[in-house]
This record gives sequence, structure tokens and C-alpha cells, in this order.
Amino acid sequence: MKMPWYPWSLRYQLGERPTVGWLMDLCDENYCHLTKLAPELRTLMGRHLSKINDDMDLYLEVLEQTPYTTLIHFTYYFNHVEGQCSDPDATLRIYHDAKQVEVIDLKQSALPLDKEIHCGTLNQKWKANLFLSKWLVYCIQQGHAFNYHASGNVYST
Repeated sequence: MKMPWYPWSLRYQLGERPTVGWLMDLCDENYCHLTKLAPELRTLMGRHLSKINDDMDLYLEVLEQTPYTTLIHFTYYFNHVEGQCSDPDATLRIYHDAKQVEVIDLKQSALPLDKEIHCGTLNQKWKANLFLSKWLVYCIQQGHAFNYHASGNVYST
């Protein structure tokens, strides 16, 4: 794995458009972040919860597990009058052999996206993956993790 170069730090802010290479580097970086949160991601099944004292509970649900990929739902749930609301709410495909994370779907209120991610433009995919990168780093900094306990499928910090 090569060390990531952060094009968003200066060039992207100056208006340069993202490239496929930048997107691949970002997907690689997101894989590293996600595997810090859930080191046993390849073997997880079902729903998991990371609970820390002063932050929202973080939910990870494995939707599909294959030999080379994992499909997950990753979110926070907020309580509202109408019931629970998820925001941000992401569906991610993890490619274990390529060590990449692809944002399949992203619903959130902080970053306006024009179209659905799975058929979006390079710029939209860049924005979605950049959002995911910032969110994953935030979760790690807050102390979230999905750690396996020998007493079954209980994941918490």
C-alpha cells in the first residue's frame, strides 16, 4: 500500500477536478480507516453496535458476505417524533482483495449530491468518498470500534 497523497488539501480546493487515480487512492484510504473500526470485517455477520459514552451509537450491519467482498450498511440513528432517522446513512461495498471501499449509496444532510451515487459522475463519487473518509476518521477519533468478543457476535467498545 502506498502512502496516500491528499489532493483535496490544496489542488482540489483551487478548483481542479478529481481524477480516477485520486478516487482510487481515496477508496484505498477508506479501506484502511474502515478496517481500523472493524478489524474482523471479513468475518462479520449480522448487526453490530459501537457504543461510547459521549457520542452517538454507531451501527454496522453486514448485508452480504462473499469470499472477496462485503456489503455493509453504516449509520447513526437519531430519535425523532416520527421515529428513528438515520443520518448519515451509507451502503458500502468492501473489496478485500483490492483493499478498496466503494460508496454504493449515501444519504446525508451535510453534502448536497445531485444524483444517486451508484450512477453518479466522477465528481459525485469523489464527494461521497471524501465525505466517507472524513466520517470514518471522526468515528475513529471518537473511539468507536467494532471489537470481537469471544462470547458471541457482540461488538462494542
